[in-house]
Amino acid sequence: MSASPFGPPLFAARIKAAPEDFIVEEIATEPATGQGEHLQLWIEKRGLTTTELVQRLCRWANVAPVGIGYAGLKDKQAVTRQRFTVHLPKRVAPALEALEGDGVRVIAQEWHARKLPRGGLAGNAFTITLREVRGADGAAADGPLRAAIESRLAAIAARGVPNRFGVQRFGRFGDNVRQARRMFAGAKVGRETRSMLLSAARSELFNRVLDARIADGSWERAIDGEVFMLDGRRSVFGPEALTPALHARVAAFDLHPTGPLWGRGALRTTEAANALEAAIAADERALCKGLEDAGLSQERRALRVRAEGLTWSWPGDDALELRFQLPPGCYATAVLAGLCGEMGEGAEGQPDGD
Repeated sequence: MSASPFGPPLFAARIKAAPEDFIVEEIATEPATGQGEHLQLWIEKRGLTTTELVQRLCRWANVAPVGIGYAGLKDKQAVTRQRFTVHLPKRVAPALEALEGDGVRVIAQEWHARKLPRGGLAGNAFTITLREVRGADGAAADGPLRAAIESRLAAIAARGVPNRFGVQRFGRFGDNVRQARRMFAGAKVGRETRSMLLSAARSELFNRVLDARIADGSWERAIDGEVFMLDGRRSVFGPEALTPALHARVAAFDLHPTGPLWGRGALRTTEAANALEAAIAADERALCKGLEDAGLSQERRALRVRAEGLTWSWPGDDALELRFQLPPGCYATAVLAGLCGEMGEGAEGQPDGD
Protein backbone atom coordinates (compact mmCIF):
# COMPACT_ATOMS: atom_id res chain seq x y z
CA MET A 1 0.00 0.00 0.00
CA SER A 2 1.35 3.42 -0.92
CA ALA A 3 1.85 5.98 1.83
CA SER A 4 -0.69 8.76 2.23
CA PRO A 5 0.42 12.34 2.94
CA PHE A 6 -2.44 12.55 5.45
CA GLY A 7 -1.14 9.77 7.68
CA PRO A 8 -2.20 6.16 8.27
CA PRO A 9 -5.75 4.97 7.53
CA LEU A 10 -8.25 6.04 10.18
CA PHE A 11 -10.74 3.23 9.78
CA ALA A 12 -11.90 0.17 7.89
CA ALA A 13 -15.27 -0.01 6.14
CA ARG A 14 -17.36 -1.91 3.60
CA ILE A 15 -17.63 -0.33 0.17
CA LYS A 16 -20.40 -1.25 -2.27
CA ALA A 17 -22.46 -3.25 0.20
CA ALA A 18 -25.20 -2.47 -2.36
CA PRO A 19 -25.02 -0.82 -5.81
CA GLU A 20 -26.69 2.29 -4.37
CA ASP A 21 -23.68 2.77 -2.11
CA PHE A 22 -21.57 3.82 -5.11
CA ILE A 23 -23.33 6.29 -7.41
CA VAL A 24 -21.49 7.91 -10.31
CA GLU A 25 -23.07 10.51 -12.59
CA GLU A 26 -21.34 11.99 -15.61
CA ILE A 27 -21.15 15.76 -15.95
CA ALA A 28 -21.75 16.63 -19.59
CA THR A 29 -19.53 19.04 -21.49
CA GLU A 30 -22.38 20.34 -23.63
CA PRO A 31 -26.12 19.77 -24.11
CA ALA A 32 -27.50 17.74 -26.98
CA THR A 33 -28.11 19.77 -30.14
CA GLY A 34 -31.69 18.57 -30.51
CA GLN A 35 -31.15 17.46 -34.09
CA GLY A 36 -28.86 15.18 -36.05
CA GLU A 37 -28.37 11.48 -36.77
CA HIS A 38 -27.30 10.37 -33.28
CA LEU A 39 -29.85 9.53 -30.60
CA GLN A 40 -28.36 10.54 -27.26
CA LEU A 41 -29.61 8.44 -24.36
CA TRP A 42 -29.10 9.37 -20.71
CA ILE A 43 -29.03 5.94 -19.06
CA GLU A 44 -28.91 4.68 -15.51
CA LYS A 45 -27.44 1.18 -15.17
CA ARG A 46 -27.00 -1.28 -12.29
CA GLY A 47 -24.91 -4.44 -12.26
CA LEU A 48 -23.68 -4.03 -15.83
CA THR A 49 -20.35 -3.07 -17.31
CA THR A 50 -20.33 -0.32 -19.90
CA THR A 51 -19.26 -2.91 -22.48
CA GLU A 52 -22.27 -5.09 -21.66
CA LEU A 53 -24.58 -2.11 -22.04
CA VAL A 54 -23.01 -1.22 -25.40
CA GLN A 55 -23.75 -4.77 -26.56
CA ARG A 56 -27.37 -4.38 -25.48
CA LEU A 57 -27.62 -1.08 -27.37
CA CYS A 58 -26.24 -2.75 -30.49
CA ARG A 59 -28.87 -5.48 -30.32
CA TRP A 60 -31.64 -2.99 -29.49
CA ALA A 61 -30.85 -0.66 -32.41
CA ASN A 62 -29.40 -3.31 -34.76
CA VAL A 63 -26.18 -1.34 -35.21
CA ALA A 64 -22.50 -2.28 -35.06
CA PRO A 65 -20.44 -1.27 -31.99
CA VAL A 66 -18.84 1.52 -34.03
CA GLY A 67 -22.26 3.20 -34.10
CA ILE A 68 -22.33 3.58 -30.30
CA GLY A 69 -20.61 6.50 -28.60
CA TYR A 70 -19.85 6.93 -24.90
CA ALA A 71 -17.50 9.09 -22.89
CA GLY A 72 -15.98 6.52 -20.56
CA LEU A 73 -16.22 3.18 -18.79
CA LYS A 74 -18.07 2.97 -15.50
CA ASP A 75 -18.16 0.50 -12.63
CA LYS A 76 -20.29 -2.61 -12.73
CA GLN A 77 -21.08 -2.88 -9.03
CA ALA A 78 -22.60 0.56 -8.80
CA VAL A 79 -25.42 2.81 -9.94
CA THR A 80 -24.02 4.83 -12.83
CA ARG A 81 -25.64 7.47 -15.01
CA GLN A 82 -23.97 8.19 -18.31
CA ARG A 83 -24.69 9.28 -21.85
CA PHE A 84 -24.59 7.12 -24.96
CA THR A 85 -25.17 8.04 -28.59
CA VAL A 86 -26.63 5.61 -31.13
CA HIS A 87 -26.13 6.34 -34.82
CA LEU A 88 -29.56 6.18 -36.47
CA PRO A 89 -29.27 8.09 -39.77
CA LYS A 90 -32.88 7.30 -40.71
CA ARG A 91 -34.07 8.69 -37.34
CA VAL A 92 -36.12 5.58 -36.53
CA ALA A 93 -35.53 4.50 -32.94
CA PRO A 94 -36.89 1.24 -31.55
CA ALA A 95 -39.21 1.39 -28.55
CA LEU A 96 -37.35 2.17 -25.34
CA GLU A 97 -39.32 -0.54 -23.55
CA ALA A 98 -37.27 -3.11 -25.47
CA LEU A 99 -34.07 -1.66 -23.98
CA GLU A 100 -35.14 -1.03 -20.39
CA GLY A 101 -35.21 -3.54 -17.59
CA ASP A 102 -32.60 -5.87 -16.10
CA GLY A 103 -30.59 -3.02 -14.64
CA VAL A 104 -31.19 -0.42 -17.38
CA ARG A 105 -33.37 2.68 -17.16
CA VAL A 106 -33.48 5.46 -19.76
CA ILE A 107 -33.69 8.83 -18.02
CA ALA A 108 -33.89 11.01 -21.14
CA GLN A 109 -33.38 10.95 -24.90
CA GLU A 110 -32.62 13.65 -27.44
CA TRP A 111 -31.14 13.87 -30.93
CA HIS A 112 -27.57 15.02 -31.24
CA ALA A 113 -25.36 16.06 -34.16
CA ARG A 114 -22.25 14.05 -33.23
CA LYS A 115 -21.16 10.71 -31.88
CA LEU A 116 -20.16 11.07 -28.23
CA PRO A 117 -16.34 10.73 -28.11
CA ARG A 118 -14.28 8.98 -25.47
CA GLY A 119 -13.38 11.53 -22.84
CA GLY A 120 -16.32 13.73 -23.84
CA LEU A 121 -17.34 14.68 -20.31
CA ALA A 122 -16.51 17.48 -17.89
CA GLY A 123 -16.13 15.15 -14.93
CA ASN A 124 -18.01 12.80 -12.64
CA ALA A 125 -20.12 13.36 -9.54
CA PHE A 126 -19.82 10.69 -6.84
CA THR A 127 -22.04 9.73 -3.94
CA ILE A 128 -20.30 7.01 -1.93
CA THR A 129 -21.61 5.39 1.24
CA LEU A 130 -19.12 3.53 3.42
CA ARG A 131 -20.72 1.08 5.85
CA GLU A 132 -19.57 -0.71 9.00
CA VAL A 133 -17.09 2.07 9.71
CA ARG A 134 -14.80 0.97 12.52
CA GLY A 135 -11.52 2.31 13.83
CA ALA A 136 -8.30 0.34 13.54
CA ASP A 137 -8.91 -0.94 17.07
CA GLY A 138 -12.51 -1.87 16.29
CA ALA A 139 -13.89 1.27 17.90
CA ALA A 140 -17.27 2.53 16.73
CA ALA A 141 -17.49 5.67 14.58
CA ASP A 142 -18.52 8.02 17.37
CA GLY A 143 -16.79 10.49 19.64
CA PRO A 144 -13.05 10.80 18.97
CA LEU A 145 -13.05 8.63 15.82
CA ARG A 146 -15.81 10.61 14.15
CA ALA A 147 -14.01 13.85 15.03
CA ALA A 148 -10.75 12.50 13.56
CA ILE A 149 -12.52 11.42 10.35
CA GLU A 150 -14.13 14.81 9.90
CA SER A 151 -10.82 16.56 10.55
CA ARG A 152 -9.17 14.37 7.91
CA LEU A 153 -11.98 15.14 5.45
CA ALA A 154 -11.51 18.86 6.03
CA ALA A 155 -7.79 18.48 5.27
CA ILE A 156 -8.59 16.54 2.07
CA ALA A 157 -11.05 19.24 1.01
CA ALA A 158 -8.45 21.95 1.59
CA ARG A 159 -5.36 20.25 0.14
CA GLY A 160 -6.67 17.90 -2.53
CA VAL A 161 -5.31 14.36 -2.82
CA PRO A 162 -2.53 12.63 -4.76
CA ASN A 163 -3.86 11.95 -8.26
CA ARG A 164 -2.83 8.29 -8.17
CA PHE A 165 -4.04 5.73 -10.67
CA GLY A 166 -6.22 3.38 -8.63
CA VAL A 167 -5.85 -0.33 -8.15
CA GLN A 168 -8.48 -0.93 -10.86
CA ARG A 169 -5.95 0.09 -13.50
CA PHE A 170 -3.72 -2.82 -12.49
CA GLY A 171 -6.23 -5.65 -12.85
CA ARG A 172 -8.35 -7.67 -10.47
CA PHE A 173 -5.29 -9.42 -9.03
CA GLY A 174 -2.85 -6.56 -9.56
CA ASP A 175 -1.24 -8.54 -12.35
CA ASN A 176 -1.37 -6.13 -15.29
CA VAL A 177 2.13 -4.71 -14.90
CA ARG A 178 3.65 -8.20 -14.75
CA GLN A 179 1.72 -9.09 -17.89
CA ALA A 180 2.93 -5.87 -19.53
CA ARG A 181 6.53 -6.90 -18.83
CA ARG A 182 5.85 -10.26 -20.47
CA MET A 183 4.26 -8.53 -23.47
CA PHE A 184 7.26 -6.22 -23.86
CA ALA A 185 9.49 -9.33 -23.73
CA GLY A 186 7.64 -10.79 -26.71
CA ALA A 187 4.47 -12.48 -25.41
CA LYS A 188 1.52 -12.19 -27.79
CA VAL A 189 -1.71 -10.58 -26.56
CA GLY A 190 -4.94 -9.41 -28.18
CA ARG A 191 -5.55 -5.79 -29.18
CA GLU A 192 -7.82 -4.94 -26.25
CA THR A 193 -5.50 -6.63 -23.76
CA ARG A 194 -2.53 -4.80 -25.27
CA SER A 195 -4.19 -1.43 -24.73
CA MET A 196 -5.02 -2.33 -21.13
CA LEU A 197 -1.45 -3.45 -20.41
CA LEU A 198 0.06 -0.34 -21.97
CA SER A 199 -2.14 1.78 -19.70
CA ALA A 200 -1.09 -0.25 -16.67
CA ALA A 201 2.62 0.18 -17.46
CA ARG A 202 2.21 3.93 -17.93
CA SER A 203 0.21 4.18 -14.72
CA GLU A 204 2.86 2.24 -12.77
CA LEU A 205 5.57 4.70 -13.81
CA PHE A 206 3.41 7.71 -12.98
CA ASN A 207 2.54 6.30 -9.56
CA ARG A 208 6.22 5.64 -8.85
CA VAL A 209 7.01 9.31 -9.51
CA LEU A 210 4.03 10.42 -7.44
CA ASP A 211 5.05 8.21 -4.52
CA ALA A 212 8.55 9.68 -4.60
CA ARG A 213 7.12 13.18 -4.47
CA ILE A 214 4.78 12.25 -1.64
CA ALA A 215 7.82 10.96 0.22
CA ASP A 216 9.71 14.24 -0.18
CA GLY A 217 6.59 16.38 0.35
CA SER A 218 6.57 17.94 -3.13
CA TRP A 219 3.40 16.34 -4.57
CA GLU A 220 1.47 19.54 -3.84
CA ARG A 221 4.18 22.15 -4.47
CA ALA A 222 6.47 23.15 -7.30
CA ILE A 223 10.12 22.15 -7.42
CA ASP A 224 12.94 23.34 -9.67
CA GLY A 225 12.41 22.28 -13.29
CA GLU A 226 8.66 21.77 -12.79
CA VAL A 227 6.14 21.39 -15.62
CA PHE A 228 2.73 22.76 -14.68
CA MET A 229 -0.82 21.87 -15.70
CA LEU A 230 -3.59 24.44 -15.69
CA ASP A 231 -6.48 23.49 -13.43
CA GLY A 232 -9.50 22.23 -15.35
CA ARG A 233 -7.51 21.89 -18.56
CA ARG A 234 -4.86 19.58 -19.89
CA SER A 235 -2.60 22.30 -21.23
CA VAL A 236 0.86 22.39 -19.70
CA PHE A 237 3.69 24.90 -19.60
CA GLY A 238 7.17 25.18 -18.19
CA PRO A 239 9.66 24.64 -16.93
CA GLU A 240 10.48 28.18 -15.98
CA ALA A 241 12.09 29.92 -13.04
CA LEU A 242 10.03 29.58 -9.89
CA THR A 243 8.62 32.83 -8.60
CA PRO A 244 6.39 33.80 -5.67
CA ALA A 245 3.59 34.27 -8.20
CA LEU A 246 3.95 30.70 -9.48
CA HIS A 247 4.01 29.31 -5.96
CA ALA A 248 0.89 31.32 -5.15
CA ARG A 249 -0.93 29.93 -8.20
CA VAL A 250 -0.07 26.39 -7.11
CA ALA A 251 -1.30 27.10 -3.58
CA ALA A 252 -4.54 28.49 -5.03
CA PHE A 253 -5.10 25.36 -7.19
CA ASP A 254 -4.82 27.39 -10.37
CA LEU A 255 -1.78 25.30 -11.33
CA HIS A 256 -0.71 21.75 -10.46
CA PRO A 257 2.70 20.05 -10.49
CA THR A 258 2.80 17.16 -12.97
CA GLY A 259 4.33 13.74 -13.50
CA PRO A 260 5.11 11.85 -16.71
CA LEU A 261 2.88 9.56 -18.73
CA TRP A 262 5.75 7.76 -20.40
CA GLY A 263 6.35 7.54 -24.12
CA ARG A 264 8.72 8.60 -26.89
CA GLY A 265 10.64 11.82 -26.60
CA ALA A 266 12.63 13.60 -23.92
CA LEU A 267 11.26 14.42 -20.52
CA ARG A 268 10.06 18.00 -20.49
CA THR A 269 11.21 18.62 -16.92
CA THR A 270 14.66 19.92 -15.95
CA GLU A 271 16.75 20.19 -12.76
CA ALA A 272 15.33 18.49 -9.62
CA ALA A 273 12.09 17.37 -11.27
CA ASN A 274 13.97 15.80 -14.15
CA ALA A 275 16.48 14.07 -11.88
CA LEU A 276 13.70 12.39 -9.92
CA GLU A 277 11.81 11.23 -13.02
CA ALA A 278 14.93 10.10 -14.84
CA ALA A 279 16.04 8.00 -11.84
CA ILE A 280 12.71 6.14 -11.78
CA ALA A 281 12.87 5.66 -15.56
CA ALA A 282 16.35 4.18 -15.22
CA ASP A 283 15.03 1.68 -12.64
CA GLU A 284 12.19 0.71 -14.98
CA ARG A 285 13.94 0.78 -18.33
CA ALA A 286 12.05 -2.24 -19.70
CA LEU A 287 8.67 -0.59 -19.08
CA CYS A 288 9.86 2.70 -20.57
CA LYS A 289 11.29 1.06 -23.68
CA GLY A 290 8.15 -1.01 -24.16
CA LEU A 291 5.98 2.11 -24.10
CA GLU A 292 8.32 3.92 -26.46
CA ASP A 293 8.38 0.99 -28.89
CA ALA A 294 4.56 0.90 -28.77
CA GLY A 295 4.55 4.41 -30.25
CA LEU A 296 3.22 6.34 -27.26
CA SER A 297 4.46 9.90 -26.79
CA GLN A 298 5.45 11.71 -23.62
CA GLU A 299 2.48 13.35 -21.88
CA ARG A 300 1.85 14.84 -18.46
CA ARG A 301 -0.70 14.28 -15.68
CA ALA A 302 -1.39 16.45 -12.63
CA LEU A 303 0.12 15.08 -9.43
CA ARG A 304 -2.85 16.16 -7.34
CA VAL A 305 -6.59 16.54 -7.76
CA ARG A 306 -9.19 18.39 -5.76
CA ALA A 307 -12.43 16.73 -4.69
CA GLU A 308 -14.70 19.62 -5.66
CA GLY A 309 -17.66 20.27 -3.40
CA LEU A 310 -16.63 17.60 -0.90
CA THR A 311 -19.32 17.15 1.74
CA TRP A 312 -20.06 14.36 4.18
CA SER A 313 -22.83 13.13 6.45
CA TRP A 314 -23.55 10.22 8.79
CA PRO A 315 -26.75 8.47 7.66
CA GLY A 316 -26.21 5.84 10.38
CA ASP A 317 -24.07 5.24 13.44
CA ASP A 318 -21.52 3.33 11.35
CA ALA A 319 -22.23 4.74 7.87
CA LEU A 320 -20.40 7.64 6.22
CA GLU A 321 -21.69 9.27 3.01
CA LEU A 322 -19.33 11.30 0.82
CA ARG A 323 -20.30 13.55 -2.08
CA PHE A 324 -17.78 15.17 -4.43
CA GLN A 325 -16.84 15.75 -8.06
CA LEU A 326 -13.65 14.83 -9.91
CA PRO A 327 -12.29 15.68 -13.36
CA PRO A 328 -12.37 12.94 -16.00
CA GLY A 329 -9.78 10.20 -15.62
CA CYS A 330 -9.43 10.67 -11.85
CA TYR A 331 -10.24 8.02 -9.27
CA ALA A 332 -12.64 8.18 -6.36
CA THR A 333 -10.29 5.72 -4.67
CA ALA A 334 -7.73 8.55 -4.45
CA VAL A 335 -10.09 10.32 -2.07
CA LEU A 336 -10.88 7.16 -0.09
CA ALA A 337 -7.16 6.38 0.23
CA GLY A 338 -6.71 9.49 2.35
CA LEU A 339 -9.24 8.09 4.81
CA CYS A 340 -9.13 4.30 4.87
CA GLY A 341 -6.33 3.24 2.56
CA GLU A 342 -6.48 1.87 -0.97
CA MET A 343 -9.74 0.13 -1.76
CA GLY A 344 -10.55 -1.70 -5.01
CA GLU A 345 -13.68 -0.58 -6.78
CA GLY A 346 -14.26 -3.50 -9.13
CA ALA A 347 -14.25 -1.22 -12.14
CA GLU A 348 -13.71 -2.54 -15.64
CA GLY A 349 -9.93 -2.33 -15.43
CA GLN A 350 -10.34 1.42 -15.97
CA PRO A 351 -10.69 4.56 -13.85
CA ASP A 352 -13.84 4.74 -11.76
CA GLY A 353 -13.82 8.36 -12.87
CA ASP A 354 -13.28 7.77 -16.57
